[in-house]
Amino acid sequence: MKKSNPTIKAQILRSAFYLLLLLGICAIPFALAQWSFDGRTASATSSKQIQRTLTFAGRVAYQGALEQVYWRHRIWPKENLRPKPSLDEAISAKQIEQKAEDYVRDSQALEAYRQKPITSGQLQTEMERMARYTKQPEVLRELFEALGNDPFVIAECLARPC
Repeated sequence: MKKSNPTIKAQILRSAFYLLLLLGICAIPFALAQWSFDGRTASATSSKQIQRTLTFAGRVAYQGALEQVYWRHRIWPKENLRPKPSLDEAISAKQIEQKAEDYVRDSQALEAYRQKPITSGQLQTEMERMARYTKQPEVLRELFEALGNDPFVIAECLARPC
């Protein structure tokens, strides 16, 4: 049997370590480039999200859906002997349209006052605040469902008016 020299084993191990270290160092720029590329892809996707808009008719329709949920959860006073009317009897389509218009105008006024637009990040923060501190999570869930559970629509029609 041949005896192997311990110094040779140490040199082989040291060489293997340096080779792996060199490969790791060479791989870092590629990993950073990939990470940077993914970051640009994500920001391009989020800029597409920012470019998405709602028509005024869409806002009015979503406002009507929100009003339906609000009306379902409105408590009718016991003193009022008449039955609770339908939403259509309580509020007109023109009033719903006016609410949607007011929300858009208020949002534009806030942007003009602050001299910068309301960002998607600010809307996201407001949605998170609503979800975290709601006292009626089942109603909030219904509101989200009324808006199709679409984060963009929820941000525009539920968070923006706040």
